[in-house]
Amino acid sequence: MSQECTSVFIVDDHLVVRQGLRSLLSQYPNIQVMGEADGGPDTVELITSLQPDIVLLDIRLAGQSGLDLARQLRQAGSQSRIIILTSYDNESYLLEAAQAGVHGYLLKSTSAEILADAIRAVQRGERRLSRAVAGKALEQLEALTQAQPQAEVRLSKRELQLLQLIADGATTQEIAGTLYLSERTVKRKVQDLLDKLEAGNRAQAVSKAYKQGLL
Repeated sequence: MSQECTSVFIVDDHLVVRQGLRSLLSQYPNIQVMGEADGGPDTVELITSLQPDIVLLDIRLAGQSGLDLARQLRQAGSQSRIIILTSYDNESYLLEAAQAGVHGYLLKSTSAEILADAIRAVQRGERRLSRAVAGKALEQLEALTQAQPQAEVRLSKRELQLLQLIADGATTQEIAGTLYLSERTVKRKVQDLLDKLEAGNRAQAVSKAYKQGLL
């Protein structure tokens, strides 16, 4: 009995990477690359139109972040499952990816067999992490578990609203439109919020907010 074919769309701003992935995945008859893009402005529309089962998405794209593109796909109603395929094993990227609703996070050093297995697993509804990334995630979890309780942070209603928008993956421009503020003011307020939560970036702020029951 033949296996059902899984359709894949590749998003990477390097042509040679896209060609290499096509070549690697062509070895597997139950995986079909149905399209590719460099992450340009038409990428979201193209993916939502084609509705691939899986999107292989790099984090660093020309002109925008792949994580922003992942959030845009979710906001556009895309049902495609997203696997981040990147060279970066930074734990803050992993947190942002999880918040953006991705289903897998693999490094580009991953073998073709592991990548194909991850594509099939994610299509079944499972989640997949590269071993190195999983190790970092466990280290971070352990550090959070062992950390001393932090003093309670009190936020105003406006700050809580801003925090919720950040947790929802809203961009600076989207936050500005929702709160009727300039983008410059939003950036300042976001930085003030990060300082108040003692967070180095938005992902850490959201993580700390969940831990302290602010979200």
